[in-house]
Amino acid sequence: MAVTLDAINWQHTAYNALTVPQLYAVLQLRSDVFVMEQNCPYQDMDGFDAQAVHVMGWAGTSLVAYARCFPAGVKFAEASIGRVITSAALRGTGAGPVLMQQAIDCVHQHWGVQPIRIGAQARLNKFYGKLGFIETGAPYIEDGIPHIDMLRN
Repeated sequence: MAVTLDAINWQHTAYNALTVPQLYAVLQLRSDVFVMEQNCPYQDMDGFDAQAVHVMGWAGTSLVAYARCFPAGVKFAEASIGRVITSAALRGTGAGPVLMQQAIDCVHQHWGVQPIRIGAQARLNKFYGKLGFIETGAPYIEDGIPHIDMLRN
């Protein structure tokens, strides 16, 4: 399925407003990418989804991009963004920066303009650096994958 960026419908939805089909699509995309593609069995349903605003990019009825956003004090002292995903159909289209800008805008709209922290896969540090995130601290292993904390002021 070929997807163009202008065909994506973006939604920012609180957990308690997600429909069952939306929640299923979120969990399926996260499992497809983080567990199956990255061959990383881990506990995706970590108990934090209810505290997040979910950024979803839809191409028709298919969820093709996703991130979850948190206010300060939930995952980190700062507001944060995590579970950043684009589907295989979107890779190479420039959707990653668009998704991250949607997530940054989501944080700003819900909780005000403020620093945002992420726990990024270390291999993506240059991608996040182009979006204004700066490495903080030393690399660490999470679920068998090298990560690094990054902060955007």
